[in-house]
Amino acid sequence: MDTGSPRITEEAKDLLRGNERIDDLQRSGLRIIQDPKGNRFSTDAVLLSSYCRAKRSDRVVDLGTGTGILPLLVWAKWHPKSIIGLELDVPTADMAGRSVKLNGLDGNIRIISGNLKDAASLLGKASCTLAVSNPPYIKHGGGLKGESGTRALARHEIGCTFEDVAKAASELLVPAGRFALVHRPDRLADIMCSLRSWGLEPKGMRTVHTKASEPPVLVLVTSIKGASPGLKIGPSLVIYGEDGKYTEETDRIYYGE
Repeated sequence: MDTGSPRITEEAKDLLRGNERIDDLQRSGLRIIQDPKGNRFSTDAVLLSSYCRAKRSDRVVDLGTGTGILPLLVWAKWHPKSIIGLELDVPTADMAGRSVKLNGLDGNIRIISGNLKDAASLLGKASCTLAVSNPPYIKHGGGLKGESGTRALARHEIGCTFEDVAKAASELLVPAGRFALVHRPDRLADIMCSLRSWGLEPKGMRTVHTKASEPPVLVLVTSIKGASPGLKIGPSLVIYGEDGKYTEETDRIYYGE
């Protein structure tokens, strides 16, 4: 998503801290506050916001919301009943909350600072119908490669493992509630095992490819709490055509409805 820096009103400036800036999401007039030196959203969140297929009646929770990008994009596309974003890092949660206020969505989206390991006690068991997550991809002990701070927390399993994420989703979801996530293909076996161990049956999956001729770089997975076995693998999602431009589907996801 090609975010530009829109004109900033004095009221919006009051919501900024330090080096933060306001970027245009090019979706329903929404904007987001981001720190250029911190963790920023990526293609992964944009694809998941479309893939999750939220319903108008859904009570949505985003586990590890980061900058709050998923709640904003999910709201813009699906307009569910309510969305909660749960974030471990206090300054990041504060920034996400200010983005919600910037867009006037305080009544629709709530950002909570807390550990997803405590999600059930914070939000209540069986309180949500849809959980979404763009969790840390790199397994604990995988090496930080010079990363630190919020970037490291977002990319590496420092604050939580995928097992923690699956457990939180299972505890928060009502029976037949759905859990949609994005992750890396090399973690697929871990993902499927964790989901099943917490009663979340994998029901749908799509692989994401930079180009059709290249191996997948991401997987999108949907599981349903208490469902019977039966995984359906959908068509691959290809981001770029051979001409280097967005495919028709990617263009629709980024700039469509």
